[in-house]
Amino acid sequence: MRNWVVKRRERTKHLIELGGLVQKSGLVELTNDDRAALYGGFLELAFALQDENREQSLALWRRRGSQAFKNDKMADRDVISQSGLPPVSKTLS
Repeated sequence: MRNWVVKRRERTKHLIELGGLVQKSGLVELTNDDRAALYGGFLELAFALQDENREQSLALWRRRGSQAFKNDKMADRDVISQSGLPPVSKTLS
């Protein structure tokens, strides 16, 4: 496969994953899918990362995000265990 095709696919996968985070955060519903509001919010985040509290903000957001990911995994396990179905093994490609 050509190098540019591989790079394009990697970029597309990355953008889809970022979009998934926007959806997972609840922002799509909270803004009624208002793209201008979402973009404005992202600009505010970018602005916040340009001040002297950058590292503190990143550390806080990273902790909150990590905890949310852990909570999601635990909730997924609970749903699987309550359904009586065996867990699906996931492989990364």
